[in-house]
Amino acid sequence: MLIPEMKLKVNIFGTPDMAATRDGFGAGLIEAAEKDPRIVALSADLTESTRVEAFQKKFPERFIEIGVAEQNMAALAAGFAEYGKIPFLTSYATFSPGRNNEQIRTTLSINNVHAIVCGMHAGVSVGPDGATHQALEDMGLMRMQPHMTVISPCDSEEARKATLAAAAGDGPFYLRFGREKTPVMTAADTPFKIGKANVLYRADSPVCAVFATGPLVHNALLAARELEKEGIRISVTNVHTIKPLDTETIVREAGSAGALVSVEEHQISGGLGSAIAELLVQTKPLPQEFIGVHDQFGQSGTPVELIEHYGMGVSHIVDAVKKAIARK
Repeated sequence: MLIPEMKLKVNIFGTPDMAATRDGFGAGLIEAAEKDPRIVALSADLTESTRVEAFQKKFPERFIEIGVAEQNMAALAAGFAEYGKIPFLTSYATFSPGRNNEQIRTTLSINNVHAIVCGMHAGVSVGPDGATHQALEDMGLMRMQPHMTVISPCDSEEARKATLAAAAGDGPFYLRFGREKTPVMTAADTPFKIGKANVLYRADSPVCAVFATGPLVHNALLAARELEKEGIRISVTNVHTIKPLDTETIVREAGSAGALVSVEEHQISGGLGSAIAELLVQTKPLPQEFIGVHDQFGQSGTPVELIEHYGMGVSHIVDAVKKAIARK
């Protein structure tokens, strides 16, 4: 069942509304910029794909086209931040933070400046663009950098809220967005707070806790419904903030269930699953199964094909839950 505080006007299990998380970013950026004149947007020659096109038209004096020069974009953003601006750096995640990781580290993270790195088209669901454009290591790269906050929104509405929260925050941020239209699972009044995970589904006395991030949260919810039909009780938690991790909620949910599954559209190394394992091995080690990409690069295909091919579909989550429970 949906726990009481999450019973909102959102059609999770029927035919949900569909929107890309990058669209939520575009809307959030405009909203944030209307409130705060310090906000500027930097583009690496991808205004339409990164959804900063509307910002460019509305605030042309606050938009900077860098061109295909992601390293320069990071360094310029650091300069803007040092002089009181709030820069949003936008590109494909495979290029930023993929190509300019060193500049992000040196100019943004080491100096602990307030700049927001926005990685678009992350994960395999970017589809036909193939391995070169499918960022599967980005959360790991950013999570390892001191001072960096890492957020992976589950849907377009949460992406809008994450953008607003990052604009109002402090220090460097990494926001991860997708290209494909995915189910909208949250509403305007769904709670969102950096570092606070949301338990979206909890059966009575769950025997496994599922922790998911990004649009794959929807697959985790669908898996919960399938497992419920078999009498297998689980909880599903949306971990939108990869760093700082909500240690209290994760330890509580995993500990009460006695087994867990992590779900992410990312390499299983370095992302959400790794972060949870690092936490639990220091507190309460438990059987854990990992849903994500297992040490492979992506390839061309439709988003649905690729999610299934790399073992991130509903049936794969169902199987992982059963494996985790069997190890208790």
